[in-house]
Amino acid sequence: MYYEYIIVGGGLAGLVADYEITSRNKKVLLIDQEGEQNLGGQAFWSLGGLFMVNTPQQRRMGIKDSFELAWQDWLGTARFDRPEDDWPRRWAEAYIKFATYEKYKYVTGLGIKFVPIPGWAERGDGSASGHGNSVPRFHVAWGAGTGVVKPFADHAYKAKEKGLLEMKFRHQVTELLTDGKKVTGIKGEILEASKEPRGVASNREVIGSFEFEAGKILIASGGIGANKDLVKKNWPVERLGNPPEKMICGVPAYVDGKMLGIAESAGAAIINRDRMWHYTEGIKNFDPIWPDHAIRILPGPSSLWFDAEGNRFPAPFLPGFDTLGTLQHILSTGYDYSWFILNQKIIRKEFALSGSEQNPDITNRSLKSTLMRIFSKAAPAPVEAFKERGEDFLIADDLKSLVEKMNILVGKNLLDFEKIKKQIEDRDRETENKFCKDTQVTFIKSHRKYLGDRLMRVAPLHKILDMKNGPLIAVRLNILTRKTLGGLQTNLDGQVLRPDGKIFEGLYAAGEVAGFGGGGMHGYRALEGTFLGGCIFSGIKAGRSMAKD
Repeated sequence: MYYEYIIVGGGLAGLVADYEITSRNKKVLLIDQEGEQNLGGQAFWSLGGLFMVNTPQQRRMGIKDSFELAWQDWLGTARFDRPEDDWPRRWAEAYIKFATYEKYKYVTGLGIKFVPIPGWAERGDGSASGHGNSVPRFHVAWGAGTGVVKPFADHAYKAKEKGLLEMKFRHQVTELLTDGKKVTGIKGEILEASKEPRGVASNREVIGSFEFEAGKILIASGGIGANKDLVKKNWPVERLGNPPEKMICGVPAYVDGKMLGIAESAGAAIINRDRMWHYTEGIKNFDPIWPDHAIRILPGPSSLWFDAEGNRFPAPFLPGFDTLGTLQHILSTGYDYSWFILNQKIIRKEFALSGSEQNPDITNRSLKSTLMRIFSKAAPAPVEAFKERGEDFLIADDLKSLVEKMNILVGKNLLDFEKIKKQIEDRDRETENKFCKDTQVTFIKSHRKYLGDRLMRVAPLHKILDMKNGPLIAVRLNILTRKTLGGLQTNLDGQVLRPDGKIFEGLYAAGEVAGFGGGGMHGYRALEGTFLGGCIFSGIKAGRSMAKD
């Protein structure tokens, strides 16, 4: 069978490309190795945050933002330093222009709306020209990730009704067909139907085979986050040290990275394999959906962060500031976990959990429930559930009992009560007047000047050991796999390149499999809200380019 356009992968990037192609009345075949219940891919599970610049929400909150400031932040974060970073850098600049001048209009034109208060993610390393967001730019969509996916999925079904889109699920590509110069088709295996709910690992029972010819093929199959063997194989040992022995998984099992190897075998170029984005605040899900299911805590800045031996982390390795730097710091200790110590006053205000299923107020678009985050004395219900049922959460009415529980949880007496007590008391003493030298305390004071933080994300400065703010809480933090920052090298039209830099005719890539553009537009680090945004932007670019006559 022949199709002019084939899209491999039914995640956000693939759906965006489908939107762009079928909107031009051109027919598309979309295939995916999972069942139809997984349409939307990882994006469905996300919090739905989009990085945008100089938006109405920012301006209403008194935030002054610009292309120049965002580009400064991106360059300081990406740290492009390789010859192969030419296309990634071009993609990055194009993406910042899109995020500044076009993105808000594009997504709101599709009906996507946003929580009124922009969040401040990845607050950086403390320098103007270094890593981090200078201002809040994290715009959470009403409906969370489901709200971002919905307009594209809805369009796909409308295109299907019109005869413009054919969907084939449980079709697993095993080979790209070429004539030596260009891609000519795909072949693979048909898998047995899967009735498992969205996100649950499906079977790999082969019941048949397929082969389709094509004029143009888009790979939008995602990264390697659930393939721990590939994560460890590509781990940047020279930069981060040895990979952790224990990692929990922040993405469903189908995020296996297989299409990267298949494309490379056909002649495509892959760059920046060692650039990846894993989180340091992972907790094991007490009600897992996929294997080794992990949830990430999105922390405010007040929790005290300790390594496995009870040493407080130095700045800039503070909650929510520098993910990659903190990962490197943790691995340098010789352990693969760390600790938050906080209290009820902090968890109530500052803890959020990543994921659409962990934020029912936003996912269900309930303004009343969302406002309760400001006024309630309890943390959001999913956070309270983890506090009560999560194996990584410990609660005590005094610090000595808390430290004892921490040692019991890991099965070793690594933590000394007196040592931890002194560090917390020293920090608490710094809160007694408006002057201090504790960097974390200074940041808390500064960030509460932003109304959004004061309302929803940063607790009033207080003494952690004052039991009127209790009980005390400890959280064991694990390393959580998530995003691939490198991938198939593409030009600004989304065309895949060969190792010699020439265009691989007929082959395109978008989303995480392409490093969200160019083979790694983020460089070494991410500013958050740029993964969904990268899928949208690269899907637009590839889809429009493919649809050209």
